[in-house]
Amino acid sequence: MGRCIYTGLYDPSNPLSDPTTGFRKDVMAAMKELRVPVVRYPGGNFVATYHWLDGVGPKEQRPKRPELAWLGVESNEFGTDEFMRWCEEVGTEPYLCLNFGTGTLDEALGWLEYCNGTQDTYYANLRRKNGRQEPYNVKYWALGNECYGPWQVAQLTKEDYAKKAYQWAKALKLLDPSITLILCGETGFSSWDYYVLKECVKWDVHGLSGDKTKSLIDMHSIHLYTASEEHLKNATAPRAAERAIQMAMSFIDLARIENKVPPTVPRQTICFDEWNVWDPVRAPGEQGAEERYTLSDALAVSVFLNAFIRQAASVGMANIAQSVNVISPLLTTPSGLVKQTTWWPLLLFSKYMRGHTVAVNVRCPEYTGPTKPEWIRGTIETPFLDCSACISDDGWVSLAIVNVNEERDYEVDLQGVAKGDVEVHVVTGEQVHVVNTEEEQKVGIEESRWNGEGSFVFKKHSLTILRWKA
Repeated sequence: MGRCIYTGLYDPSNPLSDPTTGFRKDVMAAMKELRVPVVRYPGGNFVATYHWLDGVGPKEQRPKRPELAWLGVESNEFGTDEFMRWCEEVGTEPYLCLNFGTGTLDEALGWLEYCNGTQDTYYANLRRKNGRQEPYNVKYWALGNECYGPWQVAQLTKEDYAKKAYQWAKALKLLDPSITLILCGETGFSSWDYYVLKECVKWDVHGLSGDKTKSLIDMHSIHLYTASEEHLKNATAPRAAERAIQMAMSFIDLARIENKVPPTVPRQTICFDEWNVWDPVRAPGEQGAEERYTLSDALAVSVFLNAFIRQAASVGMANIAQSVNVISPLLTTPSGLVKQTTWWPLLLFSKYMRGHTVAVNVRCPEYTGPTKPEWIRGTIETPFLDCSACISDDGWVSLAIVNVNEERDYEVDLQGVAKGDVEVHVVTGEQVHVVNTEEEQKVGIEESRWNGEGSFVFKKHSLTILRWKA
């Protein structure tokens, strides 16, 4: 989509790229800094007309194809082997999405064999012929993307999708029982979500996955984008994501109850594999979707991230869409890299919000105005201070507080903060509509120390992370 791969991850004609692989070295360095655990590929809507065989083998022999999701042309110069090498160099794990539009089950099985096969078989040997002897051992596989949508090539009804997904899941796990399969959900709060979960979350009583104590389906994908030109609507919109997680997990539990799945079978989790601030009118996908993010958007991203921390028991994976240029925290230029406002909360959460979730009790004023989407009001609260906390394996407590109020600071008497040396990391700016450009970084991270005594002031329109040794 747009400049995500070409001139984003991969730009062989640019002097900033590795001369051997064509990978942008500055983008790779940013990904390493984030310690990205998993990257989803190749889409997205793009995948509904993508045929993986077009993207392997000698580059000069790869066909160019019309790309129907975003009305472009796919050169296939960057394909499976290039992506796998990029993942290995970055130190991340691949997550592949199968073509449920124009693709076939045979094609999907071939891709799985190409990536993970160890035997003397056709596609495993094709991988070896293309220069990769050892299997890639791709763990995560999605059963299509947004198959419910009228924008999809070969849109499916929930009935047709559920039947197809379950049959594909059986075959894929017969070939490789070790993989994790992700079901295509919608928003988490739709009839599609409940129906496909009811039809697909079943006990693998026949042991097709190689283990009768498991299910064929391991995770359930949901997507949500939020955006508003009005700051408080924008910053509180990701509360919808938290409510979506709660509702989707209720559907999972209901499906397990109705299908009599034994409690010994591991509970499925949510794969929130597309989320971000995105207004498709402001940044149309067919024009590259290059959002210029404000401080307000950075605070919205922070609220998304807080929700994932709070709901960590239910969220098996969450993937910000996308990695570079397209609705991304990073923008490449011919001469460098722009770190947008949304980069900084993502970096702080990735560095510090790891380990185990700690419960936080918050009492503070609440934003009571209109929300976007409207249904947030009355289904989940929208406090001015949005908080999460975690403790790392080495005993560091990290407390993240987003003050979405653009007009006032909050002085808070924090209970449970260790007295002594507390790290303070703050992301803020002059006002909520500031943006970062190649010429000027108006939003970044301010670092200081606090002795942990008395009250702490959380600045207006800011993200603050406090860290101390437990």
